[in-house]
Order: sequence, then C-alpha cells, then structure tokens
Amino acid sequence: MDEIRGDEIRGKAQGTAPVPLSVLDLVTVGKGRTATQALRTGVEIAQLAERRGFHRYWVAEHHSMPGVASSSPAVILAHTAAHTERIRLGSGGVMLPNHAPLVIAEQFGTLEAMAPGRVDLGLGRAPGTDGATAAALRRTERLNEGADDFPQQLMELTRFLDDDFPDGHPYARIHAVPGPVQATSEGGVQSPGRPPLWLLGSSGFSARLAGMLGLPFAFAHHFSAQNTIPALELYRESFKPSAVLDAPYALIGVAALAADDEREARRQVLTGALSMLRLRSGRPGLVPTPEEAEAYAFSPMEREFVDSWLVNIVHGTADEVRTGLDDLAKRTGADELMITANAHGGEARLRSYGLIADAYGLPTA
Repeated sequence: MDEIRGDEIRGKAQGTAPVPLSVLDLVTVGKGRTATQALRTGVEIAQLAERRGFHRYWVAEHHSMPGVASSSPAVILAHTAAHTERIRLGSGGVMLPNHAPLVIAEQFGTLEAMAPGRVDLGLGRAPGTDGATAAALRRTERLNEGADDFPQQLMELTRFLDDDFPDGHPYARIHAVPGPVQATSEGGVQSPGRPPLWLLGSSGFSARLAGMLGLPFAFAHHFSAQNTIPALELYRESFKPSAVLDAPYALIGVAALAADDEREARRQVLTGALSMLRLRSGRPGLVPTPEEAEAYAFSPMEREFVDSWLVNIVHGTADEVRTGLDDLAKRTGADELMITANAHGGEARLRSYGLIADAYGLPTA
C-alpha cells in the first residue's frame, strides 16, 4: 500500500470548536440562479472555509436533480483545487456502483497529482439518484447487484490505487495512471502518497465494513439522524486497527444554517425542506425562494414531513447553532462535524459559514 498517514485523515479542532469542522457542499441551484452561479458559489465557500480553518471541503455525487449541480465530483474538485491552496478536498461521496473502479482510480489519481496530499476519496454504495437514472448510469437494470458487490468493487479500487494486483490476476498488467506504476517505470518518479479512502453510509452496512477494514467512516446524519448513534457504535465495535488508522475516526454530516436572527434562519432552511419534500414526492426541481417556501400551502401530511425534517437541522443565530453543534458532538462522540448549509441563495450559505466560524473564534486568514 502506498503511504497514508493518520494525520491526513484526522483533523485538528480550531478556535473553541469541540472537534474539527468541515464543509459538505451539494452545489445547490436555486430558482432564478444558474449552475454556473452555483459552482462559483462552491468555490467561494471552499475559499472561505480555507481562510477560516475548516478542515476539508467535500462534494457529493447526485444525478437527475435540477437543484443539485454536483453530478461530477472529480470535475468540481479539480476546479476547486485550482482556486485553493491548503484545504483538503474530497468526495462525500462518489457512488462507487455507478462507476468502473479503474475510472475512479484514474480520476482521483489525477486529482492527487494536481493537489498532492490534499485529496480524500469518500465512497458510497447508494446510487445518489432514482432507480431509472441509476440504470442509465450503469447500463444495467440489475441495480441491487451493484450494492451487493460493493465490497468487491472497493477491493478492486484499492488494488488499482495501490497497483498491487497479484500475479495471475486478470488485471495484474493494468495500471491506473497517474499512479504508483510511474515510480516503477524506467526513470520514473512518483509521489509516495495516494488519496485516503473513506466509507460513507446512512445505515449499518458501511459502518461495519469501514470498521472491519480499519478505514475512516462518514455518516449521513443530515438525512438519517435516527441511525447516527447506532451506526457509530457499530463502527467503533467493529473497528480493527490497520495501516491507515490505529483507532476509529468518524465524522458526521450535519445540516446547519446560521443567520443574523432566528426568523431569517427559519426562512432559509424552509427552502431546503420544501425542496426535499418535492424530491421525496417525485417532483425534484430547483430550490425554491424563501418567499415561495413561506407562501406554500402545506397539507397536514406535508407539514408533518417538513416539521420532522427541520427538527434535525441546526439553525438559528450563530450562538444557537454553536450550542446545537456542541450538543451534537457530545451526544454522538463524532470526531469531526461536516456542515452542509442548504438554502436558495449562495449569499445565505456563505453568511452561515462565516457566522459559524465567528461563533467558534476560528482563524480569520
């Protein structure tokens, strides 16, 4: 295995934050906004996060969702790498069953060559979309096969990244480039590192697998809060020390939005809740404006969904969000909090990350 150090995985808490803080960006597109604007906002968020001491910036693979422009994580990360210098960049995550492992090894080997020592490769086994879109991506109708084969795909990807298929394996003469093979070629010189692998999940499957393999684990608390503590406990119970980590390391994705007052925070998070309601109802679209969300006539069933969704979003003033994040870190024992701020406009999202950084006294440059 190419060298991966634990300090490339573990973050360091800044200011008064209880644990390292990071950013998960869905590159959301609001009504009246373009994907170009959303992607520019993503770069601005990454730059703000870098200035203020957030540990990493990740983007998540989604497909066929008009309000989410993060269908190509590797492309977005390459662009972001060109506009940042220090912050770790990664996928939160790449949905591995959608891709040939060799393709992902090549993409992230390229990213590692562009931004040495700054790239994380987070992997999930869900499609990141509906079944029909997943079938179009994978060119197969046998979607369960992809999820069931995830451990095998993960092992294949790892061997491509490390260039260590055993003699006699059908892929022994195939190499992911950029990658370790360049160091063994005549006159070749290659970086000794490669992107650390993370497993992502919203249930127990990836938690157990990450523990058994001694890998870091990221849990999707922002949309599966009821499973957070059981999954983290399973991860820690299953953990076996590896060449990557000598102890468990788990981050959780947290939906959080700070504003200058409680009412404005409520207006902003309601846009994301309505967007999620429409997605879950089979009507995905652009993120609505705060005015549209406030004026929407929710049915009793829709109101119940929205209320249950909002209860897991930490929102309010900066002090209220800080208190909520502190409590969440204490309750879950998470080693890192990865904050996603979903709202209609980029201004509100940028403002939120800045307010949270101020609340914790994070660095200003």
